[in-house]
Parts: sequence; C-alpha cells; structure tokens
Amino acid sequence: MSDDKNLIEQFIEYLRAERHFSPHTARCYGADLQQFSTYLCQWHPQSGAGSSSDAGEGGGNGNALQASSAVQVSELTNAELGQRLLSIETDTVRAFMSHLRDKNYCKSTAARKLATLRSFYKFLVRRGLLNENPVASIRTPKQDKRLPKYLDIEQIEKLLSNPDTTTLLGARDRAMLETLYSTGMRVSELVALNVGDVDLSSNVVRVRGKGKKQRVIPIGPGAVKAIIHFLDMRRNDSRSASFDPEALFINKHGQRLSTRSVRRKLDKYLLEAGLDLSVSPHTLRHSFATHMLRRGADLRSVQEMLGHQSLSTTQIYTHLTGETVKEAYDKAHPRA
Repeated sequence: MSDDKNLIEQFIEYLRAERHFSPHTARCYGADLQQFSTYLCQWHPQSGAGSSSDAGEGGGNGNALQASSAVQVSELTNAELGQRLLSIETDTVRAFMSHLRDKNYCKSTAARKLATLRSFYKFLVRRGLLNENPVASIRTPKQDKRLPKYLDIEQIEKLLSNPDTTTLLGARDRAMLETLYSTGMRVSELVALNVGDVDLSSNVVRVRGKGKKQRVIPIGPGAVKAIIHFLDMRRNDSRSASFDPEALFINKHGQRLSTRSVRRKLDKYLLEAGLDLSVSPHTLRHSFATHMLRRGADLRSVQEMLGHQSLSTTQIYTHLTGETVKEAYDKAHPRA
C-alpha cells in the first residue's frame, strides 16, 4: 500500500487511469466508499474484532462501546483506514446494507453502493491485499421494476421548437436538443462532442462513451440542419476567435458546455413549453429508444446506438412498446 494514498484513493486512481471511468463516476464511487468508511468508524470502531452479532445490530446494541470508541475517518492515518477496510467480514457488509434500509435509502441506491463495495474489494483481492472478496456472496437487493419516463412525439416536437434560433445561444440549444433526441446519446457524451466528431456529409456522429469506448451513431436530418445553422451563426459571431475551436457545444463565454448547463437549459424550455418539469436530458434518451422500437427498429441496433454493454439493459424499452401494443389491441379488437 502506498504511503501517500489510502486504499480508496488508490482505487479511484485505478478507475480513472485503467478503467477509464469518467471523473463524475469515479467521484460517486469515492463518495460511496467514504460513507462506508464513516459507517465502519461509527458503528464498527474495531471492525473484525467484534462478534458478528454486534455487527449485525447496526447500532441497535452496544451503543456505549460504539460512542466511546468511534472516531472520524479524518482522524485515521492511511494505514489505520486501510486496516479497517481490510479487516471487514461479510456480516459487516450485511449490517451496512441493513443500516441503509434503516435510513430509508431506495433499493437502487443501496444496490449501487453494494456494487461499489464489490468492485472495491475485487480490486483489493487482485492487488494481493486480500485472499477473498467479503462482498462476493452478498446478493444485490431485488429492484422495483420502474419503466423509464419518456415524451411522446407531440411533446418532443413542442420542446424542440421552443428555442429562438435567431440568436446564437438559441440556435445552440435547438441543435443540442435535436442531437440528444436524434441520437439517444447521454448528456455527458453530448458535452464531450467536438466539431470534428460530426460528419455532416454522411450524417453520422462519433461518440466517446463509458470507458472511453467509441461508437458511431446515425444522426437525423433535423439535427444536422440545426447543427449547420448553429455552426454558421457561431462562425459569423464577432467573438468567434475566442471560442473553443474544438468543442461543438459552447457556453456564452465560448467554452465547452457543462452537463449542468444542459439541464438548466432543458428546464427553461420545459417551463416555456408547459411540459413536465421532472423531465431530464436522460428522458430524451429514453424517448429516442422507445420511439425507435415502436417504429420497428431491432433491439440490437438500438443497443448499439445507446452504447449499452448488455442487451438486457435495452430490453426494458420493450415493456414500453408492449404497453402500446396492448393499448392498440384493447382499442381495436371487437372482443377485447
């Protein structure tokens, strides 16, 4: 173990350097591990030394011992934090999951935190710091089936027609929204686009996805037209010399747009269009997939365009199209 970096920092560095995780995703993993470390310090101050029954209570018994022995993570040296993390048992992780339930964490969040721990301890095993993964035998909490929200075509048209394309930023916003819906790309992929990633003659866009995996997605004529209009206005702007020459979508200062800015702009147009304000940039991705499948696209093609590693992730949209088929049957069949 490195003296200048603790185990969590080493793991985050591994995620970014070797697994090519985005800074945001790496930070989320780090936050989950910091929470687990805090839990160890508060409820398992001598992790691995106590009985499994003590660990399983998650704070129900032995409060006096915990209160007198608990420390802050910041008070630990790298070696002390490492010792605590390396000495946990499977029951300790089960107690942590019980603690999350007691704190009313939703199942999806608890499952993500468990996945973080599973990856972290797998990393420690590979580095030879542990003989076995104490999280490997713990099953992921069963998730509630929630169908992704999407906009219908009329709502999409209403949203896309909202920006004022006579202004530079309005033209940018129209091109941005058109691109999200036309390609189904993630908002993080959208803001990472460079001007050279869009082939306007072939109507395709090159996207750098999760783990720096690249894919090529067709882009529709509406989005191409909006991008061309935006780029024309951008070139003719008096400040164009100071704009970032690589970034496709820029902010008012001419620098690469952030994901937060995309969300703020979407919120603005949702409000103006009178649409559901809970809609997010990811809803446009869901809308893309749903509309593609409803109109006959095959599942594997949609999987490829979305950049899903597993086909099962894409299959959730078949539930949405199945609902539509059922509605059509109920309306049309004389004996329905």
